[in-house]
Amino acid sequence: MRDISRRGLLELGVGAAAALGTVAGCSSGSGPAGGPGPKQVDPAAKPAAKARLLGDGSTADAGKQPHQPPKPEPLEPGQKPPQFVIFSWDGAGEVGNGLFPRFLKLAREHDAKMTFFLSGIYLLPESKKEVYEPPNNPVGASDIGYLTDGHIRTTLTCLRQAWLEGHEVGTHFNGHFCSGSGSVAHWTPADWESEIEQAVSFVTRWRTHTGFTDLEPLPFDYRKELVGARTPCLLGQDNLLPTAAKLGWRYDASSAGGQQVWPGKKHGIWDLPLQQMPFPGHSFEVLSMDYNILANQSKNTTRGASYNYPAWRKQATEAYIAGFDRAYETNRAPFFVGNHFEEWNGGIYMDAVEEAFKYMADDKRRDVRVVSFRQFVDWLDVQSPAVLKKLRRLDVGEKWSAKAD
Repeated sequence: MRDISRRGLLELGVGAAAALGTVAGCSSGSGPAGGPGPKQVDPAAKPAAKARLLGDGSTADAGKQPHQPPKPEPLEPGQKPPQFVIFSWDGAGEVGNGLFPRFLKLAREHDAKMTFFLSGIYLLPESKKEVYEPPNNPVGASDIGYLTDGHIRTTLTCLRQAWLEGHEVGTHFNGHFCSGSGSVAHWTPADWESEIEQAVSFVTRWRTHTGFTDLEPLPFDYRKELVGARTPCLLGQDNLLPTAAKLGWRYDASSAGGQQVWPGKKHGIWDLPLQQMPFPGHSFEVLSMDYNILANQSKNTTRGASYNYPAWRKQATEAYIAGFDRAYETNRAPFFVGNHFEEWNGGIYMDAVEEAFKYMADDKRRDVRVVSFRQFVDWLDVQSPAVLKKLRRLDVGEKWSAKAD
């Protein structure tokens, strides 16, 4: 068994808001959503002609989400499963670096879907931070920065576009507390319930909090849309799950150190952990998230020596591809990749994940499905327990065969 690195096993949120400057924005509408290719898009899915406003008008019920895959079907006996790949983004704020629209465009070009785990306070102006009452922390406290008003506006536009193009909006909660007595590691189920309710309120009452009247509402009912999450620093899952189950959530993506095997459930909820993947040049493996690769390259800084950037970018790209190839060529376990809209180490991790994404989404691999977490659990939920049990028997790197299935 491989030696697993002890460095960088936990995702660290260091995404402070950028200073107010030129705001790189998403388009105001849904934009082109990619052709209705055979892998993903249901061509019959269209947004409702008229959305029904909810609450203060921050959100609206626009009906069935457009650009969803056809209704999933159970595998036939002996049928090889597709290779699922899920790219997700923690925080999901657009702070003027153009990364949110960059990856929406990439997904559109490849008819792919992603999950955006929104930090709720990214829709709350800092001038209203006293509205936020984080468990076991001072009122208004946060270990990540509040966004400028301009960046809140752009984030809202990107979120609207993302949903209309078929992507999922989950939650990364709010203040991202990872250390000390107020850490999410120590929160109770009641603390999580409070944090979730506040995250939902920041999404559903952004118009009241910001005073913006010239932006269109988010076109979804967030209380219905929200079915999964990733906790800050991958901490606190044990006490989150009872609350998640109570709220009817369908999955949680907060576990650390998962293996590339087919998932199971905890508390009746699909447990979808970030996974250990091969790390070229090392005997240990690395967690499938940009920050964890960084932690093994530039250690405790997000601005390492620039002369290392080309080699680090290549290593990060090859790590993602090696993780994908191992699953694709053997047990077909879903591959989960976590990211942040950050320019750490000169933006090399954004370049690496884009290059790896293009490799995985190549049209020549017709059995690859780049989907959101929600779409993936839709597929899991229609499979027979017997089929899933057999898939879960396959170890890391153990080849699938029709006979074994």
